[in-house]
Amino acid sequence: MKAYRMTQWQAPAEFCEVEIREPGPGEVLVKVGGAGVCHSDLHVLASPAGALPYALPFTLGHENAGWVERLGPGVDGVQPGEPVIVYSVWGCGRCPACRVGAENYCERAPLFSGGGLGRDGGMASHMLVPSVRFLCPLGDLDPRQAAPLTDAGLTTYHAIKRSLALLRPGSTAVVIGAGGLGQMAIQLLKALAPARVIAVDLAADKLAAAQSAGADATVGAGDRASEQIRDLTRGAGAELVLDIVGVDATMQLGVSVARRLGHLTVVGIGGGSLPFSYLGIPTELSVASTFYGSIPELAEVATLAQAGTIRPHVELFALEQAPEVYRRLHAGSIRGRAVITPNG
Repeated sequence: MKAYRMTQWQAPAEFCEVEIREPGPGEVLVKVGGAGVCHSDLHVLASPAGALPYALPFTLGHENAGWVERLGPGVDGVQPGEPVIVYSVWGCGRCPACRVGAENYCERAPLFSGGGLGRDGGMASHMLVPSVRFLCPLGDLDPRQAAPLTDAGLTTYHAIKRSLALLRPGSTAVVIGAGGLGQMAIQLLKALAPARVIAVDLAADKLAAAQSAGADATVGAGDRASEQIRDLTRGAGAELVLDIVGVDATMQLGVSVARRLGHLTVVGIGGGSLPFSYLGIPTELSVASTFYGSIPELAEVATLAQAGTIRPHVELFALEQAPEVYRRLHAGSIRGRAVITPNG
């Protein structure tokens, strides 16, 4: 099969011919319906040798959904032809975190490791999943539309869930970055909490998309963003700030608009840092980073999508268009979430 693979550090991915392997004991072969194109792939492709615990080459694509094709010996719980979404981070399955489904925080496996992240992912007609525990049923959802739920949906859901107790009536949540993840975050906030949602972005078209996703107000990123958000909150600031970008400027903006006892949650891996001092941040502001979410949380996200509560905004592309999609992603011209469809 043709696969879009990372073959060198700090170099573009390339197409290769690879074998479709038969599933071994415990494994499941999945026919890929959709493989989401994530901005974090750009960071992986730009990484120098030794920065990540990956052996090259491997097939890209860590937002994957499709149909069960074949089962390895000893596998039960799924049936050939069943639509499934693939959990992105593959842990050891045995440590305390994995035992409760939080394989994103596995104590033994390398961080950022899974299908499309150091191991073969979904930018090919088929992918081999090492265990049935990494598969969640999709019901009647189209895998091509559902693929971004496994990262864009799950990552933002996990980040929001930890702060739901703060989001009471009259509260405010600020989402910095209104691309694919930001738009999912807005939908989830409106579905899960009574908070007013303010979206921030540089691009007018992304602010328009944020409004369509349910944002109550939008603010252009720039010198007056902090002042405008403070005005919208009557000077109080936001109970929750989700920084989907994670660069110096957005993290500083987050601090400037967060309120006392609030949460600033950094989701984006833009490489920024935040100076800390006693008087430099609001009193008892909790600052945290998050990484993906758990397998049970992915099932919850899929349930919300099955009910029509959330819906990824996707643009579909053939596998052959992958290089152009990555160029557009780098240029910032993907409005929602790009999804590669290797099987049409």
